[in-house]
Amino acid sequence: MQEIKQALPFQLLGIDSDNGSEFINYHLKTFCDQNKIQFTRGRPYKKDNNAHIEQKNWTHVRKIFGYLRYDSAQAQRTMNDLYQNELPILQNLFLPSIKLNKKTRVGSKLKRRYDKPQTPLERLLNSPQADPVKTQELKRLRDKTDPFELAKRIEQTLERIYQMANHRISPSPQPTEPNVQPLTRVEKQTLSEISKIFGTPL
Repeated sequence: MQEIKQALPFQLLGIDSDNGSEFINYHLKTFCDQNKIQFTRGRPYKKDNNAHIEQKNWTHVRKIFGYLRYDSAQAQRTMNDLYQNELPILQNLFLPSIKLNKKTRVGSKLKRRYDKPQTPLERLLNSPQADPVKTQELKRLRDKTDPFELAKRIEQTLERIYQMANHRISPSPQPTEPNVQPLTRVEKQTLSEISKIFGTPL
């Protein structure tokens, strides 16, 4: 939390978390009290309370790493390093996104209007709450960074992380022999009569 607080280009005023024990604990509560940070939480089993965060689970996690299992310390270190360095530079300084301005219902259809695409840095530059010193640092970083070279490095790192995934698959069950029961006397007589009628040996 201290690293996040120092990295943010604006003042951290509040945290609205979910109900996991990684957030709901005395350590984070004490940190928020000491730094005068408002600490609230969403309602249990109500994902819409943090809809924007749930959306980022796709764009910032699953879309990048997929659904493979990464359970080694080396994979964790590499993923954390990527999230702390190259990935936020690409996503915050170069990748534009659109924001929903309003929704209008026209008959049975819902019409959505969005603003023009902007990168998170461009939105930050238009915010009066932004820290001017950190904003200028981000602008200088953007100007001296080659986005294509950055994307290439990220792709190479993701390839290394993919090799660290746990690709073990549960063995498929072996096919069992069919449970063949011997024919009864009545079944044998029936097949014999059918054989005589059609002239086909069975």
